[in-house]
Amino acid sequence: MNNQTNVFGYMRISTQEERQKQRFNRQEHALDKYAKAHGINYILTFKEDVSGKNFTDRAQWNNLERLLQPGDTVVCKDISRFTREAETGYTKYMDLLHKNINLVFIDNPTVSTDYIRELLHVAETQDIVARTSLESTVKLLLIVELDRAERERTMLIQRTKDGIAASNKKSGRAAGHLDKMTPEVETDIKAYLQDRSITQQSIMKKHRLSRNTVKKYAEIIKRQSQ
Repeated sequence: MNNQTNVFGYMRISTQEERQKQRFNRQEHALDKYAKAHGINYILTFKEDVSGKNFTDRAQWNNLERLLQPGDTVVCKDISRFTREAETGYTKYMDLLHKNINLVFIDNPTVSTDYIRELLHVAETQDIVARTSLESTVKLLLIVELDRAERERTMLIQRTKDGIAASNKKSGRAAGHLDKMTPEVETDIKAYLQDRSITQQSIMKKHRLSRNTVKKYAEIIKRQSQ
């Protein structure tokens, strides 16, 4: 890491899955681990629950950016915390880079500014053909990583929508229909209903079903046989 005056932490969540399952837990753990490993203390850590599609609607990010001075460092767990949008993300990244702000993405070290600066420094020492090629490679590296973050967000949104749709379909299923009623389970429960030497516990153990589920299946089969 380059010498810096202050180190800040930044965390962001936005998806329903993150709100329900993790909040800031994973990001906090990653930033704490990074700080201990590198012997640093965060001056401030900013957190916000907002979309990463732009920077203008992110109050905490804007508060952080107003504090940044040349040589300061911002640490994020991964680049998607910084942004999930390739075009505006690239513009903001290069703006901060040119202002000598250090960006550390713990999970994406190849797009942290130290690594990118090293590549650009190498490019400056090359002839015009090699320099242009390397500069283009750096831009492509950043754009690809930012685009990957956006694609992952899109996929997550779609998975969430699909899960809700599937849940709605299940809640509207015909009364008495249970998903785990396989032909083998049905055969064993029919035998259990006809022969009381077969215990409920044996059905539960064999098929890994709860007592209530076995009872429900038994009631379904009874109704079907009437």
